[in-house]
Amino acid sequence: MIAPLGATLAAHRDVGRKLVIAYVMAGSTPDWLDTAEAIVAAGADAVEVGLPFSDPIIDGPVIQAAATAAIEAGTTFDSVVAELASRRLGVPLVAMTYANIVLTRGYDLAARYLVEAGCSGAIIADLSLEELDDWQRAAGAHCLETVLLAAPSTPPARLDAICARAQGFLYAVGRMATTGETTVLDPQGVELVARLRPRTDLPICLGIGVSTPAHAASACTVADGVVVGSAIVRRMLEGSSPQELGAFVGSLRAALEA
Repeated sequence: MIAPLGATLAAHRDVGRKLVIAYVMAGSTPDWLDTAEAIVAAGADAVEVGLPFSDPIIDGPVIQAAATAAIEAGTTFDSVVAELASRRLGVPLVAMTYANIVLTRGYDLAARYLVEAGCSGAIIADLSLEELDDWQRAAGAHCLETVLLAAPSTPPARLDAICARAQGFLYAVGRMATTGETTVLDPQGVELVARLRPRTDLPICLGIGVSTPAHAASACTVADGVVVGSAIVRRMLEGSSPQELGAFVGSLRAALEA
């Protein structure tokens, strides 16, 4: 049975558990699924699975490099869903990709394949609110929740509109930049969470720039959880084993429970 996204994360939040959502790029290393299993065992509450795309506009150099490696290894939408379907990780899976990837298959078919692969959520990073209707209708027919992003620059009226359409959890973008590691957590992200809090009952998770256990702990003084991507993907590309990646995610979990 697929773990539902929003209900699972909200249940964790409601008992006081801070959320760790860990990102991996599908196909970027031969053992990417083993890594996903290891980070779940280490305490990740959900896994965001990147589907590689040749022009990932929100992604910085590390995740772009991972997407390139995945594409060069022959990774496709179909190969990712087949690999995911071969295992059940036991936590919600959120597919993260771009509109062209799902458009080429048709929204209905893409959503159905993602659900059959075990996903209960999806992020279509370049699909604006104005273009969301057809995708969200197709995804909803398959019980696939659409996670939306809000940025520090988003004006109040648009924040209201995003919160009204968001499902699963609200992704608070931590800084005005592409994905990547940072040495200091940008205060803009924390301020954004505070702006979002009265607008939604969904869990609010801060991502983009959350790089260390200390960052995670600081972010979760206001956020319900964190999304950590580049810090994981960089280690994957540098050859860290699934066990080493599990240990890193375990350090994030420990920081949130200290």
